[in-house]
Amino acid sequence: MRKMIRGAAALATAAAAFLALSGSADARPADDWAGCPYGAVCIYPQDQNPAVKPTHIFTSYGAHNLSNQYGNHWVLNNQYGGATASLCTGSGGAGCGAPIAQQRGVYANLTPINSITLNRP
Repeated sequence: MRKMIRGAAALATAAAAFLALSGSADARPADDWAGCPYGAVCIYPQDQNPAVKPTHIFTSYGAHNLSNQYGNHWVLNNQYGGATASLCTGSGGAGCGAPIAQQRGVYANLTPINSITLNRP
């Protein structure tokens, strides 16, 4: 009887270890995108095309006011979980345009833009 219990315990331990290892093997690593950290929204220098190194990195939800941003810039949304970003003509997140979906970017004229929002899913 003891042999059978020990065998069952060993089998259960092996199964638990297999499940734990296979679960972590399926996890996808977080990736930076054109220098924009995973989970962030980034703005790149004027006319930098392609986007290489961001000048602004935003990581917290809510409105972020912009200043001295003129002409065309790449704005990359490297967030996850359905989070979006919006470019807004007013300060404090007022007058926002269409949301930028996660893992998407826009090449936009930031001259009329005064803030950017990071929106919870």
